[in-house]
Amino acid sequence: MVLLTMIARVADGLPLAASMQEEEQSGRDLQHYQNQAKQLCRKLNAQSPTRCTLEAGDTSFHYLIEHGVCYLVLCDAAFPKRMAFGYLEDLQTEFHDQYGKRVPTVSRPYSFIEFDTYIQKTKKSYIDSRARRNLGSINTELHDVQRIMVANIEEVLQRGEALSALDTKASNLSSLSKQYRSDAKYLNTRSTYAKVAAGAVFFITLIVYVRFWWL
Repeated sequence: MVLLTMIARVADGLPLAASMQEEEQSGRDLQHYQNQAKQLCRKLNAQSPTRCTLEAGDTSFHYLIEHGVCYLVLCDAAFPKRMAFGYLEDLQTEFHDQYGKRVPTVSRPYSFIEFDTYIQKTKKSYIDSRARRNLGSINTELHDVQRIMVANIEEVLQRGEALSALDTKASNLSSLSKQYRSDAKYLNTRSTYAKVAAGAVFFITLIVYVRFWWL
């Protein structure tokens, strides 16, 4: 289930549009999650990962950044990640077409609140089980969701650590992993050469021994 959607300007975290499920329907304190979403948007910057999933208990925040705008959604943890990012990409395309040129000029929060109409229509198409099956076959060209960075929302907000720092750590870990694989490959190659050389020495020694003693 899609519980909350927020669109914000990355430069200053200004909310541009939002839509939230009724608390009676969701059975959750969505105000708490809305506050977390606002805090998260204020932490974003130009160096933040453009796609990220942040785990929040039995829910997950997913966001993508395009053209200086963050598109964020809160879903049940069981909601497919591919669907969540497909939903965000649909919102991004329509929002940029309608308001992209005006985004840098607005100063009032929720200047594009009327976009909620499109959010509601798109959300319904992703919640409907039959539509979700159809979308599952359509969205095969989405980026590989397994490579999207995953973090914990509480850790990010409580530490006060910018998401760009997390992205740097992820990049460093990736570099270390590549270096480890490279070193392991080099050592395996050296080991193979050593075994071949040892075999060759043994074989030559055996030939010399046979020639010396039997010929």
